[in-house]
Amino acid sequence: METSLYETDFYGWTMQQSKLLTLGKLDGLDVANLIEEIESLGKQKQQELSNRLGVLIGHLLKWQYQPQKRSRSWQVTIQLQREEIQDLLADNPSLKSYLDKALFKGFRLGLALVLSETPIKKNVLPNECPYSLDQLLDLSFPDDIDVEF
Repeated sequence: METSLYETDFYGWTMQQSKLLTLGKLDGLDVANLIEEIESLGKQKQQELSNRLGVLIGHLLKWQYQPQKRSRSWQVTIQLQREEIQDLLADNPSLKSYLDKALFKGFRLGLALVLSETPIKKNVLPNECPYSLDQLLDLSFPDDIDVEF
């Protein structure tokens, strides 16, 4: 019955599983699907980290390669992504072991963002992320990020 509820009413399934856990009725748990969902939650956090790094890198690249088009919107996006990444890492310290892989994925996503939103040609952009993790998370990088608009 749990498997069918899992397939037909996910929310209802989660409430049922939560209640069973709360009551200590472990024999009634849908263990296979619980395992799958818990693993999925971890992967979602990894994907969120990669996506946020991608948006951050993409905007830093636009900032670097299109100085004439800089805007307050880009500034706010850069700042917000940095803060959200810091919060994500503070709330999920184990994600730090995933940072290198997330940075690699994030760079690919950032390149895609730049290529889709600007006229910049791919051969002009770097082949590897030009920013260190410290730079990416540094609220004062680059030096001119605090310019008034």
